[in-house]
Parts: sequence; C-alpha cells; structure tokens
Amino acid sequence: MRPRDLDDLVGQSHLRAEGSPLRQLVEGDQSMSLVLWGPPGTGKTTIAGIVSRQTDRRFVEVSAVSAGVKEVRAAIDSARAELVAGGRETVLFVDEVHRFSKAQQDALLPGVENRWVTLVAATTENPFFSVISPLLSRSLLLRLQTLDDGDIHEVITRALADDRGLRGSVELDDDAREHLVRLAGGDARRALTYLEAAATAASSTGGQVITLEVAETAVDRAAVRYDRDGDQHYDVTSAWIKSMRGSDPDAALHYLARMVEAGEDPRFIARRLVVHASEDVGLADPTVLQTAVAAAQAVQLIGMPEARLNLAQATLAVATAPKSNAVYAAYEAAAADVRAGRSGTVPAHLRDSHYGGAKKLGHGEAYVYPHDRPHGVATQQYLPDSLEGATYYRPTTRGVEGQLRETWERIRSIVRGVRPDR
Repeated sequence: MRPRDLDDLVGQSHLRAEGSPLRQLVEGDQSMSLVLWGPPGTGKTTIAGIVSRQTDRRFVEVSAVSAGVKEVRAAIDSARAELVAGGRETVLFVDEVHRFSKAQQDALLPGVENRWVTLVAATTENPFFSVISPLLSRSLLLRLQTLDDGDIHEVITRALADDRGLRGSVELDDDAREHLVRLAGGDARRALTYLEAAATAASSTGGQVITLEVAETAVDRAAVRYDRDGDQHYDVTSAWIKSMRGSDPDAALHYLARMVEAGEDPRFIARRLVVHASEDVGLADPTVLQTAVAAAQAVQLIGMPEARLNLAQATLAVATAPKSNAVYAAYEAAAADVRAGRSGTVPAHLRDSHYGGAKKLGHGEAYVYPHDRPHGVATQQYLPDSLEGATYYRPTTRGVEGQLRETWERIRSIVRGVRPDR
C-alpha cells in the first residue's frame, strides 16, 4: 500500500502543495538532497521511494542500524560508477541517520557535495542535534507531521478496497475502525499492520467482518472506552486533574495512562500540566512549573510514544508536590477588582518620565529607587489610591511558599510603611 506518487501520499499537505520544495524536486527532476524529520510511520521512506520513482533514479537503501563507513562508501562508489558509465542517477536512502556516528556521516559528504547521489536521510530525532552541520547545510530539511485521525482513516479505507490491499475481502465495523485508529497513534505503518492482523483473524474464523472483538483479539489490546470529543474525555481529564490536585500519584498515573493509550493529543495533556503546575502548586514548589514546561517541550521534540514518560514525570511532580492555589487566588482577586472597575489612576511617582514634558507633569518626581535602600526595598505606594492597602497574594505555609511567606510579610511591612524603613 505504499504510495507511488506525491498525490497518493496521505497527510503532509504542506509538503505536497503546489510549488513546495518537495514537489519542485520531484516534478522538476532536480538534484537536491533531503533530510526528512518526523515521527515513525509518517512517510519518510515513502517520500524517498517517490523521489526515486518519479525522477527515474536508482533506489539504494542503507540502514544506519547495520551499515558502517565501508557500506556507505561502497554505495556512493557504485552510484558514481553508474554515472560515469552513463547510467541513471541514484537516490541513496539512509534510514535513522541519527544513529550514524560523525565519521559515518562524514562519509556521505563527498557523494552529496559532488552530486553523485541524491541523499534522502530520515530521522525521528531533532537533526540539529543529531546530524552534522556540513550535511545539514547541503540538504533541504523537511519536517513531517504526525498523521491525524482523518489521515489514518483514509489509509485504512484505501487498504480495505485497493487491489494491493484487502481487495474488499473484509468489512470493518465502526467500533473496530476507531479502535485501530487510536492504536495507530498517527503511524500509518502501524495502522496497516493492525488492519492486516485483524483481517487475518476474521478470515481464520470464516468471517468477513472485522468486529471490535476480532480487532481486540488480533492486536492483543483491549479497546479503551474513551471518546475524545464526548463525556469520557471530560470525565477522565477531570479525574486526572483532581487526582493530581488531591496528591494521589497512583490515581493520576492511571488516568494519564487512559488518556495516552486512547490516543489523546499529548499537546493537550502537556498544556494542562503547565496550567496546573501554577494553579495547584505555584510557589509551594516553583520547580514543578519548570518540569511541566520541559515535558511540553519534550512532546514537541521527541513526540509519542517516548514522550509518555515525560508526561508521567510531570504528572508525578504535580501530584507529589506541596499544594498551593495562592497564585490562582491572587490573580483572580486582582482581576475581580479590575473587572469591577476598581482600577484608579497610576500614582504620579510611578508614571513614565522618559519623554519630553513628563517631568513638568510631576511624573516620577517622588519615586524612590529601591536599590538605593539598604535592603533593596523602599517604603512607597504602588497601588492606585482607590486600592491602597489591598492584599491579593496570600502565601500558604506549605512547601517553599512557607519560607517565602515569612520573607514576604517582612517586605510588605516595609513597602507599606508598617514599620520604619531602615
């Protein structure tokens, strides 16, 4: 079922668009090397085959898992000999190029530099970290996106009817289709593997319909009862959040696993972690926000399924941290005053004094520069007159915030003039 041309490729619309670099390479028959970066099953090998087929080039594949410098040089020498003899150009496909050492990647440079080969290198890892700069600078970097559910549906639909696939020999009911789409996780290769296994299981029992039960048996995975657009999505998400807030890491991990195994968008999970690191932990442990942000970055950098561990780490960090909603409560209290119209004017000594005429208006005139004070804190009014004395941030006694509370109370007493500034 591997697509034969760009129009047959599922997903990656940004690469297939008219005038795109990939289409120009294929249809213009240019000699240009590519680095394809994307998750498994998104079409990297397929694109290499399309470049070879549509430009009538030889296709030679080298796996970074098993090949060494010797095999790489042999492939390039063979391509060069073919050109000298007046034969066809060669597409050299290097799968998992990030596994190559620097010396092995260096061996590719002469072939790319002299255009003896059209290199198509595939990687699931960030090439800026895993591919040497000379190779990147001589290649066009194309980023492939994870296939969405609609793309996987299309892959399955084609395979059911196509002569190269199941040729209409079996039917797939809706529940079984949704199960296979979820298990695929945006990986077309995995979707086809599971579909083939399910079709074989149905045929072995004399059936012509792949039911949910058949699909579960064929891939040895129970269907997760989870609707990403319905009540189950909201219920499981709510239970996960409340388990983290309630400091139950086991329950939090259970609900996280239900979301991940059902194919929930990991970016959604990461966003919620970042939110609740501030909403439910805040300054009781400031490092939890750093952990959550790092998990969100890891989702973008390495993708699923590996990023499930980063999400689990951040979930555990939120669940086991001391809890404080002081950040949330402080903002909401401040926002409530603003929404109610209790804003007032900015005190004159705090206004901008860096433009012509500002000083004549008294802007910044009585401002006390805190760094000139012994403790770096000055007694002066910061809030508007109408809100003088308002208190929004109320630190708890939990975790790091307990230590911060003591410091903050001393600082606030100086700022508001409760005791002499010294």
